[in-house]
Amino acid sequence: MAKELMTRDQVAEEYTWNLKDLYEDVSLWEADIKLVEDKTAELVELEGRLCDTADSLYKGLELSALISEKLLYAYSYAARLFDEDQGNTTHQSMNQRMLALFAKISEATAFMEPEILACDESKLEEFYKAKPELELYRKHIAEIQRLKEHTLSVELEKVVAMTAEMSNTPNEVFEAFNNVDITFPSIKDENGEEAVLTQGRFVPFLMSADRRVRQDAFKNYYSTLKGFINTVAAAYNGEVKQRVFHAKMRGYKSNLEAAVDANNVSPQVYDNLVKTVNANLDKLHAYVALRKKCLKLDELHMYDIYTPMISDVAKEVKYKDAQETICKALSVLGDDYVALLKEGFENRWIDVYENKGKRTGAYSDTAYGCHPYMLLNYTDTFDDMFTTAHEMGHSIHSFYSNKTQPFIYSSYKIFVAEVASTCNEILLLEYLLKNCTDKNERAYLLNHYLDSFKGTVYRQTQFAEFEKITNEMVENGESLNAENLNTLYKDINERYYGPDMISDDEIAYEWARIPHFYYNFYVYQYATSFCAAVAIAEKILTEGEPAVAAYKKFLSSGCIDAPVELLKIAGVDLTTPAPIQSALDKMGAIVEELAALVTGKN
Repeated sequence: MAKELMTRDQVAEEYTWNLKDLYEDVSLWEADIKLVEDKTAELVELEGRLCDTADSLYKGLELSALISEKLLYAYSYAARLFDEDQGNTTHQSMNQRMLALFAKISEATAFMEPEILACDESKLEEFYKAKPELELYRKHIAEIQRLKEHTLSVELEKVVAMTAEMSNTPNEVFEAFNNVDITFPSIKDENGEEAVLTQGRFVPFLMSADRRVRQDAFKNYYSTLKGFINTVAAAYNGEVKQRVFHAKMRGYKSNLEAAVDANNVSPQVYDNLVKTVNANLDKLHAYVALRKKCLKLDELHMYDIYTPMISDVAKEVKYKDAQETICKALSVLGDDYVALLKEGFENRWIDVYENKGKRTGAYSDTAYGCHPYMLLNYTDTFDDMFTTAHEMGHSIHSFYSNKTQPFIYSSYKIFVAEVASTCNEILLLEYLLKNCTDKNERAYLLNHYLDSFKGTVYRQTQFAEFEKITNEMVENGESLNAENLNTLYKDINERYYGPDMISDDEIAYEWARIPHFYYNFYVYQYATSFCAAVAIAEKILTEGEPAVAAYKKFLSSGCIDAPVELLKIAGVDLTTPAPIQSALDKMGAIVEELAALVTGKN
């Protein structure tokens, strides 16, 4: 591991994404911004008469789609530049300019939905007959009408739109703090040499086989974060308050209801997840007990949760080797899928390594009309290979949807966003399990499988429960502060991990390092998606081509139907707890298998 982070100009070009595929130069980006502004001015001229005729409605919808497509395309360019190095002031300004433009256009076009809602059904039917081209927008209009009772008057929609830029402030504060301002002390690595602790290196340090390294990283990270805990609490309090404000403005009973309704999902799906996981905490407790036994520890601490239980098999996975393995593992999805994987790897869709100021974590994002882009912070770990497969799942999901659907139906809902990515991970893991012959290696892979259940189902549901409670606290008139957030988080952590885990005092601050708490009830979808992906992967591996064809149809569907209905195409029904329970039963079986292997070795 490098002792100091590279600066952006020190990163080899082949490991950076090629943003010239978006714009050859900034002047073309500026031209698209000008186009967006001009077309917005043209659209605004329709205010008050959008639904006068079929032609005016069609013109308005066409302009709106063009504006959104170009706006998102231009934003993608600025956001990718910003994320390369968030300390670059030029790129900061470009990103902020795009956020301001989003707010400005949202405000200017806020009249559209109320005017469409005011247009009665019989009149719309006449328009469809008079203007057949409007049929393209029938489902789009139906989705607007679905939210009719939560859509405000034109005047109030404009007021709400004016709050957009201000409402993003808590997230901007957190990102600036988390990605740029906070710095951590150096610690000594496994070789006793000084190494800088960073956001990107924190979890790899926690994965170390050297317990002293894990403990030092854990203690130093959270002792540093503790010094800013009141600042982060204030940012999160502001985030929740603005979300609750918007939910109340739109007449929702809660922010949870508002958040899931945006994706046409019932709050019952959220509640089913939390209840089903809580009813199966015994499986997580059994996992924790097994981890304690495998690591041969008298006390298991929170800094022991990432290191492999089967440590003697851990190995580095170089980026090129990860690419090769991923392609082999996902060959069950067909030659066309593998060809897309190789295109992404070979043609610089991906920004691979950490550099100073670069955004932490990993993601995939896409702009309609261009290939997807992936951000990684690859550190040659086994987990990083899985992260790469995960983000490629997002990318190819976007690729299929963009290729198949018109722009207005190309963006799949967040509820299904994690299915393809997680399915890739599970297929990769099943491939490795199928092709290993060594018992130690199998035990290591089963350990990884269990860690995936722990991290994606249990941990994300733990986050979801925390988020639900904190929103309810604000809705009930209680302010969030460092003290009550710390206490709540630690209490939930203790309940989830059970009696064999020492919930160290420092873990109370973990909520303050989770960026997803600013994504408005996002995390539960990791858990539901994982459970769906378990079912889909099993179908692909047992049924073959018919299941692959159904899965690709799902990947190509964008948002042409409610997300729960789209998942049914791939054979999964998340309106019931059954897929969650089935996945957790699988975890229980894996715990038992690994325990038997460990006992056999002893």
